[in-house]
Amino acid sequence: MNSIRRVVITGIGAISPCGPDTESTWTAVRSGKSGIAPITRFDASAHACRIAGEVKGFSPERYIEKKKLKEGDTFIHLSIAASRMAVESSGFEPNEEQRERVGTLIGVGLGGLDYIEKTDRVLNEKGPNRVTPYFIPATIANLAAGQVSMLYGLKGACFSTTGACASGSHAIGEAFRAIRHGYMDACVAGGCESCITPLSIAGFAQMRALSTRNDEPERASRPFDRDRDGFVLSEGAGIVLLEEREAALRRGAKIHAELVGYGATADAYHLTQPAPEGEGAQRAMRMALEDARLSPADVGYINAHGTSTGVGDVNELLAIRKVFGARATAGLLVSSTKSMTGHLLGGAGSLETVLTTLTVEHGLVPPTINLENPVEEAAGMDLVPNHAREARVRFALNNSFGFGGTNTTLVLARHE
Repeated sequence: MNSIRRVVITGIGAISPCGPDTESTWTAVRSGKSGIAPITRFDASAHACRIAGEVKGFSPERYIEKKKLKEGDTFIHLSIAASRMAVESSGFEPNEEQRERVGTLIGVGLGGLDYIEKTDRVLNEKGPNRVTPYFIPATIANLAAGQVSMLYGLKGACFSTTGACASGSHAIGEAFRAIRHGYMDACVAGGCESCITPLSIAGFAQMRALSTRNDEPERASRPFDRDRDGFVLSEGAGIVLLEEREAALRRGAKIHAELVGYGATADAYHLTQPAPEGEGAQRAMRMALEDARLSPADVGYINAHGTSTGVGDVNELLAIRKVFGARATAGLLVSSTKSMTGHLLGGAGSLETVLTTLTVEHGLVPPTINLENPVEEAAGMDLVPNHAREARVRFALNNSFGFGGTNTTLVLARHE
């Protein structure tokens, strides 16, 4: 039960502001194309921030029976769709006995906020008897995993991880550990979010966390740039199918990448601000490298958390310098795909896991777009500005950090 096993990624699914499926998302990201635009979901004219990363061209009816759409908020629709992309692209079809050892772990940061706001209006305008009986199951976070579990009859562990902006990465990391140590044989894992609502935009704006570059939405998310003024709220999902390597090889599965390390820490410092010099982030990266039995010199690329906030960006760069030393300015590539996708909150880390998987698989590092005047702390570092870079990356890190001082790092490897 407790022998160490290798864990591989055999299926991937992505939905983002850059595209309604994996292929379109990857094509846009590797091309440096932003998915940020003016908000169309509601009238944002009274808001300080009027831009976001809305998913465009997504039809939930392609993935969910029309009469069942009312059972879930948009975050659940995104979860189901991305999970179907991952499972079906993998060719994974477990039998009844095997399904008892297949889990479903899907991270969610806030849950069905849009459904909650709309139902609150129904309650106040029409009374309690007009509230839909689907309200609770449509909005609670664990139904992102529960609906996928029911869709495929997966009977292993099924739950939602909630670690703010690290939720999706937590889910993938915990699934990795469970498979590695024999508690599962496979798992649908990742994260999703859909919180582009009046209340969410207002709340983040009141914290002065959001960009207000409303006249230039495509240039608003600018991680590590001196002129950044906050992150851009986005929606979407990133899901991977993880399998024990030998079983995947036996069934002839295509292996996109191998997951080899996971670190999770807490700052224990502040509600929203990272610890000085990213102290908790440093420990997460060191823990993940130790878990993978790697040294900093082995790593070729980091998909940074890089949200485009003042304090967060600087502290992540300082953390990378502390962990990687001379390597930070000698061959290490670092980029933030949030410069194109915006910030998916609970779905951010898992979408970025998908993108990092594609990076090591295809040997193409996505850029940090809108990087025109790098911050002083970036001096000497290669942040892959504005254009993708061909690079044969053997080992890559994916960083995800969140409010409450939660930190995760995943280590991915090119499969050989």
